[in-house]
Amino acid sequence: MNEARPVPSNTMPQGRRSSRLRRPPLKTFRPRDSRKVEACATNQSITVATIEDDKRVRRAIVLSIATAGFKSESYACAEEFLDTANAKDFDCILVGINLPRMNGLELQEELNRTVPYASIVFITGHNDLPLGMRAMKRGAVDVLEKPIDDETLLNSVARGAYLSRKRRAEHNQRIELEKRYGCLTPRECEVFDLITAGLLNKQVGARLGTTERTVKAHRERVMSKMLAGSLADLVRMADVLQIHPARAQAAPAG
Repeated sequence: MNEARPVPSNTMPQGRRSSRLRRPPLKTFRPRDSRKVEACATNQSITVATIEDDKRVRRAIVLSIATAGFKSESYACAEEFLDTANAKDFDCILVGINLPRMNGLELQEELNRTVPYASIVFITGHNDLPLGMRAMKRGAVDVLEKPIDDETLLNSVARGAYLSRKRRAEHNQRIELEKRYGCLTPRECEVFDLITAGLLNKQVGARLGTTERTVKAHRERVMSKMLAGSLADLVRMADVLQIHPARAQAAPAG
């Protein structure tokens, strides 16, 4: 559910700096990582989930994200997120590392299993560095320590969105190629592996104990079933599928 907008910062009581975002002018926001990240942030609508049990921090983050023109949903705990949301719908997921019950690292483990391309940015306190390091080793895009300024937050969100969209496309492509590969006969699979390892039709025939003409016929069927326009396309597909036993055998010993 979306949170209501917080009271403007100029009316907030003084001395509560630890759980608030520092707010430089939003016009200074420029994703630092690359032009690709900037294009992701400015040319497409980014959808962000914020999972944070501190209500004031959660509202401040939602306001920053909404002001930058991104779509935002927020949740008070991991269980609420898992019960009511579809993680596949989000380009970036902001997670408090010390959530009640299921903590941030446990949520990350679940998302790594169910949505392997998800981009997760963690929000931590001053004493959570060891947990943050564990999160990074498990694939987190970034770990942000409170208080967080807008520019740092939005840069991390933009980078996370770029990475998740890239990984989602790769994930979907691999699933599609696995379906096509599953339609090949055992002999066609052998031909696929050998020709993408660099062997010529004649060499493939010698390896499989068949004629070059027969190999050529298998090769044509492989190209057709895999929807490959060229041998180069087929090699790229083999790389995505990560099936190169023949390539490993043909490689010179190093």
